[in-house]
Order: sequence, then C-alpha cells, then structure tokens
Amino acid sequence: MNNTNTKAVRTRIAPSPTGFLHLGTARTALYSWAYARHYGGKFVLRIEDTDVARSTQDSVDQILAAMHWLGLDYDEGPIYQMQRLERYQAVIDQLIAEGKAYRCYCSPEELDAMKAAQEARGEKRRYDGTWRPEPGKVLPPVPEGVTPVVRFKNPIDGDVVWDDLVKGTISINNREIDDLIIQRTDGVPTYNFAVVVDDWDMQISHVFRGDEHVNNTPWQINIFNALGAPLPKFGHMAVILGDDGQKLSKRRGAVSVTAYEEGGYLPEAMLNYLSRLGWSHGDDELFSREQLVSWFDGTHLNKSPAQWDPAKLEWVNSHYIKQADDARLAQLVAVQLAKRGITASVERLQPMCALFKDRCSTTVALADWLAMYFSQVEASAEERAAHLNDSIRPALRSLADKFATLEWNKAAIQAAIKETIGAHGLKMPQLAIPVRVLVCGRAQTPSVDAVLELFEKEIVIERLQSF
Repeated sequence: MNNTNTKAVRTRIAPSPTGFLHLGTARTALYSWAYARHYGGKFVLRIEDTDVARSTQDSVDQILAAMHWLGLDYDEGPIYQMQRLERYQAVIDQLIAEGKAYRCYCSPEELDAMKAAQEARGEKRRYDGTWRPEPGKVLPPVPEGVTPVVRFKNPIDGDVVWDDLVKGTISINNREIDDLIIQRTDGVPTYNFAVVVDDWDMQISHVFRGDEHVNNTPWQINIFNALGAPLPKFGHMAVILGDDGQKLSKRRGAVSVTAYEEGGYLPEAMLNYLSRLGWSHGDDELFSREQLVSWFDGTHLNKSPAQWDPAKLEWVNSHYIKQADDARLAQLVAVQLAKRGITASVERLQPMCALFKDRCSTTVALADWLAMYFSQVEASAEERAAHLNDSIRPALRSLADKFATLEWNKAAIQAAIKETIGAHGLKMPQLAIPVRVLVCGRAQTPSVDAVLELFEKEIVIERLQSF
C-alpha cells in the first residue's frame, strides 16, 4: 500500500520542552524522519512551548542534543510556537468572525458545578454550551472584569472519520466531544488548536504520533475543516511498554535518550532498536540507517504495543560495538574514562578497544575493562584465594625477572611465559591465570600475551612482584 499522496511529503516532530526527549518521542521522530527521507520529502522540527510554566531552555537544548546524537537531521526548524502568537491570534479572530468560535465567560467554579451536576445525573462530563451562540438563542449578559476563553464551535452532528495509517478506519461521533477551548485567558492557544495552525502553515502531509493522541484527532480534524485547510494523513502508533507492563512516558518510567548515550550505547544501535519497536521489515533485526530509509514506506507499523527489552538493546549494541571503528571507540572510551578521573590518549586506547570490544555490549563496559591499564586493580578475595598460593610464587618471580630484560612485544612475552612454564613444570593455565589475577584484577581475559603487551612493562612487573 502506498500511503503518499500527490503533494510533497512533509513530516514533523513536535516535542514539548518540559523535560528530556524520552524514548517514545524519539521513536516518533525516527519514523517521521525515515518516512520523509524515504519519499525525498522534508522533516520539520517544531518546539511546542506553549506550556510556559513548565517549558525550559535546558529541555530544548537536551532535545536538540538527542536529535543530533541519533542523526535525525531536520530540514526546517526548530520552530517555536511562542514566537507565533500573532499568527494564532489572527486565525482565532477569523474563526470568531466567521461564527466558528466564540468567547466563553464561564468561571472555573461554574464549570466544576456544571460537570458535577452532569455526573450526578449519570451524564458525560462536558461543556454544556452556555455561551455557544445559536440562531435565536439569548446569551447571558457578559460579566464585568472577566477575561474569557475562546472555544471552538464543534459540529453537533455527524461523525469524524479518518483512515489511520496504523489503525485503519477510525470513526468518532461529534456528540462524543464538546466545544474545545482553543485560547486560554492569558491569550496563549491550547495544544489542539496550535497544532492545527502549525501543521497547516507548515504544509505537513503526514503526522506520526503516539496513540494517546487518537482522542485529540477529531477536534483537530474539525478545526482543519473549519479553516478550509487540507488534512494531513494521521498514523497513531501503539505505545511502548516498560518492564512492568505499563506505558513508558516522560512522567513514568521513561529514560532520556541522552542517558543511553551516557550509558555507552551507540546511536546506530539505538536507531536500529527503536525502529523495531513498532515496525518490522520481514525478520530483519539488524540493519543500517540506509536500509531503514529504503524500507520505511509507512507500512508494516504494528497495532500492538511494543515491549522495551533492555537485554535486546544490549545485544543490538554489542553488534555495533564489534563493528565500530577502533579509533571511534577509543574516543568514546576516553570520555568514559575521563568521568573516572583517568586521562588516556586515543592512540593508546585504540589497540585496547580492538582487543576487548568483542567482550563488551557498551562503551561503559569497555571502559571497565580498560581502566586496569591506568589505575590500580585488586582481584576479589575469592579469586586471589583460588589462584594465588605459595607454590606459584617462584614462577611469578621468575617471570617478572624475565620481563625486566625483555623487548616488550607479544611474541617476546609469549616466549617468556612458555620458558617459565617449562622451567617450573607447569601448564599454561597454572601460570596464566595467576598472572591475570595480579595484573588485570580478574581471572578471565583475552589471550594473556596480547593483554600484557598493551600494559607499560614496569606496571606488569610491579604487579607480579606484589605477591
């Protein structure tokens, strides 16, 4: 099925800067971006900052940083709603003049009483149309000193029907929704109105968003129609569930995208994993950004909720860690080590990353390994007891003496270890494991000669002589 139409594809992401960019919004941004890129269209970033009390510049900065890290480049924006108040006012004035919106002077107390009475009668809580103008209707006298809100005059009859890109045909009767407030008393427009004017002005053709917005869509469609504006196509995606089976959200359980960056995940892994939370291309689990763009045509979006799986994300990330360029990994690990007060050059870290990356699922895990090259290590009491005893002490001292005169490279280290094994009648594990415990602080590592080669020789000798 081809979900495009004859006009150019223009998608958008419109986060609210009241906190971090959480995973659900990141997935929406990814799908919107991939769809636009697939069809050669445009991707717009809009900042919905009309919640003045809760919006912050720090949140804006974090959103932009997260978008940049994921590689979701936008063609237009960021566009800020609070810089468009004059435009919203002009459209509200137009709707009032055309009899499609009206001023409502009901106080919060009156609205509460109205809805309490409806509830007592077993009716649905909704605005009762006190200030809605109708032919022949006499409105109450305008109270003095009261600043009104503006309400949209929603159609009373008929159904709002749209063909959702994810859910199929959705129909909601107009009697299920009331006259929406589109401008608050402070003159700031509400979400459902501002989003329509923005999507109209920005010629948005396709809107991908979470299915919590399904109930907003009938109001928005009616406002589009009242303005004579073309309707975008809507795709409402199923939620992402956390480990507890509850919806991930900014207010409950969601972790910021940038927290995963700090946690040692690679952006290509996060992009790959996020894209599979609600969309599929056959059985493909691992694919490139280019493949995603090639495949993402708006079909195969799942109707069922997706389950966030940290273990699956780690598996995906470990794949990309293994594939990553060693110099790039070294730069990322240098940042992780710097957080621990360890300064290490990218040049020195690069061969270390090459040796250890197959064992790691994040750059934090890689830094955990490589810290032993720059700071003191201490094996657990259990490992020391299991592998260090008086019988191995002479061999360790002999090996340290051999190392002292050695040209420090893997072949020479391997030869010295074999010599020592032969001289003391040992098998390789009987010497190699105690060496690992003393030098590396753990009994299991890659090949011991390859590991030791990357240490400064003096550190190896000092640690061997410490027992």
